[in-house]
Amino acid sequence: MLSKNQLGFLYMFLSVCAFSLMDLIVKWSENYPVGEVLFFRGFFGIIPILFLIPKDRYFDFYKTNRPFLHFKRCVSGLIAIVAIFIALRKLPLATVVSITFAAPVFTTVMSIFFLSEKVGLYRWLAVLVGFIGILVISEPGFSSLNFYYIYPIIFCLGLSYVAIAIRQLSSTEPVWLIGLYFSFSIMLISFITLPQGWVLPNLKDLFLLCMVGILGGLANLWLTQSYKYSEVSLVTPLKYLALVFAIFFGYIFWQEVPTTKTLIGSALVVISSIIIFRREIYYNKQVARVRHE
Repeated sequence: MLSKNQLGFLYMFLSVCAFSLMDLIVKWSENYPVGEVLFFRGFFGIIPILFLIPKDRYFDFYKTNRPFLHFKRCVSGLIAIVAIFIALRKLPLATVVSITFAAPVFTTVMSIFFLSEKVGLYRWLAVLVGFIGILVISEPGFSSLNFYYIYPIIFCLGLSYVAIAIRQLSSTEPVWLIGLYFSFSIMLISFITLPQGWVLPNLKDLFLLCMVGILGGLANLWLTQSYKYSEVSLVTPLKYLALVFAIFFGYIFWQEVPTTKTLIGSALVVISSIIIFRREIYYNKQVARVRHE
């Protein structure tokens, strides 16, 4: 039998693997409209969540006393997921994943305005290091007018508010309801793109597109289970394995080799987020437990 910490470690590893595979499929799906991929993410992302609905909530599972906060969470989440889908298609995989690690940096800044939190010297230094890391990574893109580098930054901004909204929602709302509303909103927003034309996938592509939703749904559930069973300080550093997977997949499938600037910037961003994470643990604050899907 595995201990609780070992179970948490396993769930975090599974979550990182699922998110990495989902990113791989999203990058591969560039021949399909973003809206179509969003539909599969939303519709099939609901399936894992359905198994979490308690029996006594089968007939009123949708009820909430905080609809406006759910709405704001969904809007910010939609902005984040659309931005990351576009970024994955237009930029090297490792570059996108590296910049997304900067989300805690933006969350720290936003928490000042939305949660009235006081940020000390250590976290301000971490914010500065994180922004320097982003500039180091994206400088080649800005210098060559490759404005797609702005999309992973938009993702970080959206995800930062998602983290704050979930921190507020989790005091009264179950995790499955928060995830259900978000997946449903993804599916709804995808229908807006129907007039632009969707591509009928063959059986192999259909399977892969379905996996975008299933992997995204499972990844978030495994992430939640990881924090439920284990100490946050033990399992959270595992999420940086995503960068290893991104470098590996990027090289195998697209012959992408990370530049020296990407690696240096990635190191700065990772160091920054680790400092913020450690300070949150020190002050016994709830660390953001969501990624973007």
